[in-house]
Amino acid sequence: MSAAPRQQPLAPVRQTPARQTPARQTPGDHTPVSTVPAVALRDVSVAYGSTIALAECSFEVARGETLALLGPSGSGKSTALKAIAGFEDVVAGDVEIDGRTVTALPPRDRGVGFVVQHYALFPHMNVRANVAFGLKARRTPRADITPRVNEVLRMVGMLSYADRLPRELSGGQQQRVAIARALAGQPDLLLLDEPLSALDTRLREEMLIELQQLRHDLPDIAIVHVTHDQAEALALADRIALMRNARLEAIDTAENLFHRPPSEFAATFLGGADILPVRALDHIDAGAVGPVDHGGAGLRARSSRGARRDQQVSLAVRPWAWEFSRTVPDNGLEVDVVDLQWRGSTRHVRARVAHTDLPIGVDVPVLRDAPRPGERLWVRVDPADVHMVPAEKSA
Repeated sequence: MSAAPRQQPLAPVRQTPARQTPARQTPGDHTPVSTVPAVALRDVSVAYGSTIALAECSFEVARGETLALLGPSGSGKSTALKAIAGFEDVVAGDVEIDGRTVTALPPRDRGVGFVVQHYALFPHMNVRANVAFGLKARRTPRADITPRVNEVLRMVGMLSYADRLPRELSGGQQQRVAIARALAGQPDLLLLDEPLSALDTRLREEMLIELQQLRHDLPDIAIVHVTHDQAEALALADRIALMRNARLEAIDTAENLFHRPPSEFAATFLGGADILPVRALDHIDAGAVGPVDHGGAGLRARSSRGARRDQQVSLAVRPWAWEFSRTVPDNGLEVDVVDLQWRGSTRHVRARVAHTDLPIGVDVPVLRDAPRPGERLWVRVDPADVHMVPAEKSA
């Protein structure tokens, strides 16, 4: 394909630097250019007849920030995203974009970029025509369309594929085109609905790098990213909004939610923790380590919020934090090994606590000797790797 003539890009198009993998952005790296949030949900509810799909959801996203909406299927995360875009009717509350209430506006008047899970490219149009479609629909001057399309295709590394049809592209390439199409209108807000779920493992890893690069190239754009994959959320998001049963369960920086989960659900969904019901044996100050009892077995654990004597709380321990021992450890439980699952770099051992028969999982590096099913051993854990969370009532 002949090279396009060099033209000055349209302001405020951002010039793309040489493509490289950026360093992981940590919370606080972004500097919002405005005190007005790029998008805000104010007690937004969505219903399908008598079924509540989203209940009284509120959050804000700043310019330059990426918020991941994370949760299991049916938790309300995609509904929240579609409410922002205008694809779902809001029965209560308001949606604001750049400080303007847009609750009653149709999607085309909200000025957001939206990338759906299965790309939704027009099969009969080539890459260039797919990216230009929205610009033409908005009656963008023809002279402005070509340089803008070239710029966003260059940004996602797809300019050399501009004349190909979607069927001639890989899944990852199609996803890049879908992102370019969403960016063509120069939105200040980009909405991503499970953008990597249809890709295989290798392509998903490649696209994670591409999305990290996108954040690096567009430092002022706000991104709301829906996913059920915790690794994806941790890799890309400044903050995570954890969704459950149509409600916002928790919202915090990715690091805080992972290292200081506020609930049993947060600990289990974000990190796959085991939950041990325990009773505090003494008053434990916030941030201090104190004694707890699990079915007659004593442990020591750190409490982020504090606990009073005899209070029923829960311990959340992730599989990598346990370590097997053939002698009585200083902070551990006696367990019976049930079975092993080989997972490449680790073996995942399923076991049951001897005193209570509660199931736990332990990840053992493959280079270490693994226990055998039927063995009775001990597991130990560092109190710093135990998260004390409020006990959750059974459903």
